[in-house]
Amino acid sequence: MALSNQTHIQRNRLLEELRRRPLTTFEARTLLDIPHPAGRVKELREHHRIITCWVTEQGHRIARYVLLAGDKA
Repeated sequence: MALSNQTHIQRNRLLEELRRRPLTTFEARTLLDIPHPAGRVKELREHHRIITCWVTEQGHRIARYVLLAGDKA
């Protein structure tokens, strides 16, 4: 069963997973079926504090997103 790719649903999936753990770009694409994770993170940052840590995975420099406690005021 394919997951919905409407942007608001992608944002919700991403936020729920970030509440559980940090998430890399690869994980967001493969596990959550989000083709453009950076775009969804940018949108989420309007209301949530999310930082980007750069990691090397499978020989590539990729983003790992971390949701910080508390929403933006």
